[in-house]
Amino acid sequence: MAGEMPESAVSLVDVARRAGVSPSTASKALNARSDVNEVTRTRVEVAARELGYVPNTMAQGLAGAKTGTVGVLTSDLEGRFALPILIGVEDALGTDRVLTFLCDARGDEVREQRLIAALLARRVDGIIVVGRQTDARPSLGKLPVPVVYVYAFSDDEGDLSVTVDNVQLGRIAADHLLGSGRRRIAHISGEADHSAALERLQGASEALQSQGLDFASPPLFGDWSEAWGRAATELLLSSGPVPDAILCASDQLARGALDSIRDRGISVPEDIAVIGIDNWTALAENSRPALTTVDMQLERLGRTAAYRLQRATAGEQASGVERLSGKVIIRNSTILRR
Repeated sequence: MAGEMPESAVSLVDVARRAGVSPSTASKALNARSDVNEVTRTRVEVAARELGYVPNTMAQGLAGAKTGTVGVLTSDLEGRFALPILIGVEDALGTDRVLTFLCDARGDEVREQRLIAALLARRVDGIIVVGRQTDARPSLGKLPVPVVYVYAFSDDEGDLSVTVDNVQLGRIAADHLLGSGRRRIAHISGEADHSAALERLQGASEALQSQGLDFASPPLFGDWSEAWGRAATELLLSSGPVPDAILCASDQLARGALDSIRDRGISVPEDIAVIGIDNWTALAENSRPALTTVDMQLERLGRTAAYRLQRATAGEQASGVERLSGKVIIRNSTILRR
């Protein structure tokens, strides 16, 4: 563009002059402050692009402005659930060229506090806390930057949390079985004191009750392993009426259930249908037969948490727990798809 200044010489004052605003207004607009209207913000952003303005992030940090960095704190980097959530977080933040500092607290509260202090020392714009299960976790308390909790929600209602809707996951799993003609449905779950187990049971029970039905036998609680899935299925097949479907509260439980049913020479899904919850793809697709399951859409969960954090850093106040729905992924363990 004619008359363009060299990129290294462009300052915030130059951007403000081009946009016809004060330097302070230009700074607010470029830092997504909520007290700047959209027309002014757009005019400043256009001026910055035209001049090739590159903000000095170190100076911004010293001045208390945004640094374009976010801390992501987890305790489960090796876990099944944390990694897809982190991918969603990075996808959302990357679109705005935000750098993430990923920290693994390894379930250690002292280490978690040290990592939080380190993130604040780096002047991050906000922190996303990724839990290892969907139970409530202790709040970090009041910090000088916005915090969003994801998967595990904060025990403080004043905090902002994003998690899965476990009641809905259980309901749509049961609805799928009912829709495929099953009426004698059994239920296998993990630890009875986990919110995921209780809420998924609640959702499934509501679906059955809406059709005037109850579980074919009392729900069985144990742990979340394939071994318990096998053992619980043996109990179901050895006592009382044999179910025509088993709703498992996790894919690992369902994988164990499939093993036990196959060992007895019973056909799936012709005689007994099996559905899980999680959509652990590597496990579900390689089960025999491939496992129908409920996808928790964990990457969407991470993206949503990142969007909420972005709005919080822009000054939008929000609190409470936001619960996101899942969807059924149909494979051959409930309906033969040739």
